[in-house]
Amino acid sequence: MDILQIVIVIIVLMLLVKPLGTYVYHVFSNESNWTDRIFGGMERAIYKLIGLKKREGMTWKIYALSIIATNVVLVAIGYLLLRVQGGLWLNPSGNGNMESTLAFNTIISFVTNTNLQHYSGESGVTYLTQMAVITMMMFTSAATGFAVAVAFVRGITSKGTTIGNFFEDFVKGIMRIFLPFSFIMTLVLVALQVPQTLNPTLVVTTLQGVTQHIPLGPVASLETIKHIGTNGGGFFGVNSAHPFENPNGITNVLEILMMWAMPASLPYMFGRFARNTKQGWVIFTAMMALFLVFLSLTYFSEKAGSPAMNAMGFDASQGSMEGKEVRFGIAQSALFTTVTTAATTGSVNNMHDTLTPLGGIAPLAQMMLNCVFGGKGVGLINMLMYAMLGVFICGLMVGRTPEFLGRKIEPREMKLLAIAILVHPLIILAPTAIAFLTDLGSGSITNPGFHGISQVLYEYTSSAANNGSGFEGLADNTPFWNITTGLVMFFGRYISMMAMLAVAGSFVRKTHVPETIGTFRTDNALFTGIIIGTVLLIGALTFLPVIALGPVAEYLTLR
Repeated sequence: MDILQIVIVIIVLMLLVKPLGTYVYHVFSNESNWTDRIFGGMERAIYKLIGLKKREGMTWKIYALSIIATNVVLVAIGYLLLRVQGGLWLNPSGNGNMESTLAFNTIISFVTNTNLQHYSGESGVTYLTQMAVITMMMFTSAATGFAVAVAFVRGITSKGTTIGNFFEDFVKGIMRIFLPFSFIMTLVLVALQVPQTLNPTLVVTTLQGVTQHIPLGPVASLETIKHIGTNGGGFFGVNSAHPFENPNGITNVLEILMMWAMPASLPYMFGRFARNTKQGWVIFTAMMALFLVFLSLTYFSEKAGSPAMNAMGFDASQGSMEGKEVRFGIAQSALFTTVTTAATTGSVNNMHDTLTPLGGIAPLAQMMLNCVFGGKGVGLINMLMYAMLGVFICGLMVGRTPEFLGRKIEPREMKLLAIAILVHPLIILAPTAIAFLTDLGSGSITNPGFHGISQVLYEYTSSAANNGSGFEGLADNTPFWNITTGLVMFFGRYISMMAMLAVAGSFVRKTHVPETIGTFRTDNALFTGIIIGTVLLIGALTFLPVIALGPVAEYLTLR
């Protein structure tokens, strides 16, 4: 029955990939289509309001500067609201202003689409900041990520001279994708008993005569964009394990599909831009193959039970249920865990700190690879990066100048790809080492031994991958962790983003090379295997030693 549940969800996802990918293509193709008739009027009003008279294409540098300028304004507004939220309206619980380093961490977290939370939502922010900062950032950060992904795809597939207009892509992403889908799914979640109210905390008397305070708020609206935008920040401290955020099995499946469907559809969108849908299916197949391996590792590890508890003779027939909700069980918990870290969402319906050692490898590894579907387009961009690297390696082996989609891959592109590949492990491993070398960092570790290593490693991996989930045993709301993870989130988002935009800008200027009998094909099963091999090779070279020190060593000591 467990396997059947997982299979059904995967089948539903597969049925959504083509129609969603086609829709996203129509949104960003800049060709006249039926979506213009629905959204065109509202968008033209927005363009007029912001003074965007001419929606001319941009070079990659102007595109990047537009992203940075927009994000700087959003950060300034959001940080100010968090610092003074205690004195503003829509604060029925009387929550105070957010401390400066926590506000810094929070605003960087949400503008980078990481949504790492060093605070508990019901007590750390107000209704106003939940909506005007947290929910607003979920829309804008997701739209920014989508815009970069589309600009990158245009750069490597088009025969033009620009990669598009950021502001047009940004507005289209919000108006044509995130707002309409979020509106519909909010109504669905409300119908399934997820709260959506501005009423204050509910005060009730239990059957034992004890007074209990039950937090409420505009939960459903945040919950939808949290997943559709692959954001992950929860309205409540325990995220989607909370019964108000995720009441039952139906809402659990809907949340899985919301955060998975859009990233899974982007490879098909890429195929449409490339005028060869086989190219898109190759990328999708590589992602799905890796995903199924990690899902199997998590599911069967959790199903087998905790090694420590098994050694003590506890009944393991239900699997390792520590930290999991009974209403979801092993299958839906394992699937949620794998999807949320594959899609870099960060939403959790169980506590990852209580995963078995081998079960905890899968979410860690997916964030380290950062290309298994991914959210907001990051997975597509990174998988295309590995595809280019695979083509380059194969070209060297046969003595040909490597080509990808009719463009030659030259030293400039490889240098930029190397930056994107090397920055990710650097901003994970270096802060992890620093945390263990200082009392400010190591003092927050709540578990001794190898599991403590996993806690710290997971925190920085989640930050660098802009995921946001955590091994919640870590006492991370301190100035040290707020500042260091804030910096890691910032670098993890913008360095690789700028590098890949530069690659797109370089590709778009190249002369198209006609395909010949000697051209290395990138739309077949062989190339799928090459991509998977490249991903695993680079991942193993950079992260295998630290994985061995954390989850693997913990597993071996518990056997």
